[in-house]
Amino acid sequence: MNIQSSRWAKPVAFLLVVSMVSSCGILPRVGPSKKEIFAGSVQRSGDAFVVTVNDRVTRATAVQPSLGFTEEFKNAGILGSDTIRPGDTLGLSIWENVDDGLLAGEGQNQTVLDEVQVDGSGFIFVPYAGRIRAAGNSPEALRRIITAKLDEQTPDPQVEVRRLAGDGSTVSLIGAVGGQGVFPIERPTRTLATMLAAAGGVVIEPETAQITVIRGNMRSKIWFEDLFKHPEFDIALRGGDRILVEEDTRAFTALGATGGQARVDFPSPTISAIEAIAQVGGLQANSADPTGVFVMRNEPAEIANQVLGRDDLVGAQRMVYVLDLTQPNGMFMARDFSIRDDDTLYVTEAPFAQWSKVISALTGTLGAVGSISTAGDTLSGN
Repeated sequence: MNIQSSRWAKPVAFLLVVSMVSSCGILPRVGPSKKEIFAGSVQRSGDAFVVTVNDRVTRATAVQPSLGFTEEFKNAGILGSDTIRPGDTLGLSIWENVDDGLLAGEGQNQTVLDEVQVDGSGFIFVPYAGRIRAAGNSPEALRRIITAKLDEQTPDPQVEVRRLAGDGSTVSLIGAVGGQGVFPIERPTRTLATMLAAAGGVVIEPETAQITVIRGNMRSKIWFEDLFKHPEFDIALRGGDRILVEEDTRAFTALGATGGQARVDFPSPTISAIEAIAQVGGLQANSADPTGVFVMRNEPAEIANQVLGRDDLVGAQRMVYVLDLTQPNGMFMARDFSIRDDDTLYVTEAPFAQWSKVISALTGTLGAVGSISTAGDTLSGN
């Protein structure tokens, strides 16, 4: 009886192991197979449209955020650097042609008024000259006005007017700049590019830097690099402007048989599928299926209708775009297909990779079965 049991122990154990390993649930893998993804398509009663990428699809889906200043920003003229505005601060120096003048102390003939604030209505007050409108005038024009007023009180007065930076002629810069703070609009810094330079420039990668200008209730944004590609984006600044420099927040997620699985920030304003694959180290040479590269996204209805040649879809649609890199134009399709914010790039494993796992599992398990069988033979005395 013991000899009979020993004879059948190994074949039965082998069949049992094969049966267990053959069940797909036992093998580890990076995610769904290509067959499983296709099984979830609308064509097979699923809830996602599976579409093979071609030239028409790449054109229909090539939608990227278009940034640029509005006409209100671009058409604003450069302010004269000498024009006084409400909120500005002025410096006044007044010389009188007498030893005991109206303003100067005894034994002096010069009076310095360091900080004279232009009020909200555009006026300043000068002793013995009264309330004078400063806003809208240049320092030279204001000098003549003050001189004429004082000339009635003291002989041959001499006046100097200096326009300093005040609340009415400053902008604030925040975010990824060399020096955040409040900066005056002066002759060298009357446009966006020069003001950014005065603040130390951007301190993030230029390819991903975005600049937002907020003026009152208006807001507009550009790519930093476009500031130098398009001269019209070097807009004139206005007092009270707020300038925000920040990094692009768009990203995609890479999963499956790629060199790295992670959420990846966009390295530039646009990125193609082939560049996205390169960003995560390419395909895994020993496991990736180049015929099963998928890009998954929620597509707006207008784009989904265009891709599918329909006009009845409403709301965002689940779309799965398929790239086959082994086709004659497969690499070109991947190069032309645009990745968008929140996309999921997934690469399936090749069937060979799964078969290798089966073989490895069988080899390892059969070794363990053999050890158990040997132990059984020893105990039975065979």
